[in-house]
Amino acid sequence: MRQLQRRPVRIRRTALAAVCLATAAAVGLTACGAEDGKVGSAKKSVRDSTETEKDGAKDPFAGMSGADIAEKAVRTTSGAKSLRIKSDVADEASGRMSMDMALDTDGTCAGTMGMGGQGSIELIIPGSTTAYLKYDEKFLRSQSKGEPAADVQAAVDMLADRWAKTRTTSEDAKEIAGFCDLDGLLAGFKDGGSAARRGGTTTVDGTPAIKLTESDGKEKYTIYVATEGKPYLLRIDTAGGTGAPESLTFRDYDKPVKATPPTGDVLDLDKLG
Repeated sequence: MRQLQRRPVRIRRTALAAVCLATAAAVGLTACGAEDGKVGSAKKSVRDSTETEKDGAKDPFAGMSGADIAEKAVRTTSGAKSLRIKSDVADEASGRMSMDMALDTDGTCAGTMGMGGQGSIELIIPGSTTAYLKYDEKFLRSQSKGEPAADVQAAVDMLADRWAKTRTTSEDAKEIAGFCDLDGLLAGFKDGGSAARRGGTTTVDGTPAIKLTESDGKEKYTIYVATEGKPYLLRIDTAGGTGAPESLTFRDYDKPVKATPPTGDVLDLDKLG
């Protein structure tokens, strides 16, 4: 038990950083917070102002280029108080990273994260002090490579598929709690110029949207922006690069985050050892 306390479960790369970097690549954002707290640069593109609108007043983006629309969507999205992110993006540690997480600017969040073939985590943070975590067996084993077999099995026996709670500032949770930093994610959404071109109209999860396209070498980006209500980013798809296609979906803007703490058999990690 003491061994487990000295070796908290860690994640090698934050899902937040992966999502932010993938978004930056698609819409030309200037900065995204990396996992070490440093700021990385995203490339700027030359604005394409040749696109015009033929539908006149019927189009909420009449007279705006694809670049103008992309930048407006970035500004609008950066003002959201809450949202839900679904992602399937490349990750250098696990190959692929998937996430389905609702979060707000108060630090509340709830959802799941999958680390490719390295397992998954469920996470609930109903406030700023306590994090509730549930690891599956595959995740615990993948994160414990190189540890003594007995210690790994002890961790699996104690934690696998079981809710546990701990302070958000503890070694077990402080990195994972960073996934709930919507302020940190949105702070990286800055105008950086875009070469996006206007495409046709479609719907994303029932919401009318305009499609924007942009290329960077072999990579092709498709950006979907809401045409009803606020012009939020709805989805970003990436294809044609060296890896498998990537997808980011943004939904449930400004809706309350349902983060009800689990009840019953909840292990208190702070009382162990």
